Formats: sequence, structure tokens, C-alpha cells
Amino acid sequence: MFEQAFRNIDDVLRKETGCTTELDYTEQTSWLLFLKYLACLEQDKAMDE
Repeated sequence: MFEQAFRNIDDVLRKETGCTTELDYTEQTSWLLFLKYLACLEQDKAMDE
């Protein structure tokens, strides 16, 4: 499950012109995972209400 998510992120970031170093890549990957976490958290809270 997580492996496919990371592969999808990798594919997108490799095509992105802003990711030139490994640090950029790590930062962008972390940011995307954080946003995904927030989206899932909001969805769970909406379902609880």
C-alpha cells in the first residue's frame, strides 16, 4: 500500500523541475505525505460528525 504511494510521489517529483537536489526531493515528499495525512484526518472527522 505505502510502496505504491511512494512510487507515485517519486514519479511526480522526478518530472518536477523544482526538485534538483536530494534535499528538495525529501522536503517535497514530506510535504505531500503531510498533506495526505491532513486530508485523511479531515475526512475521518467529517464522517464522525
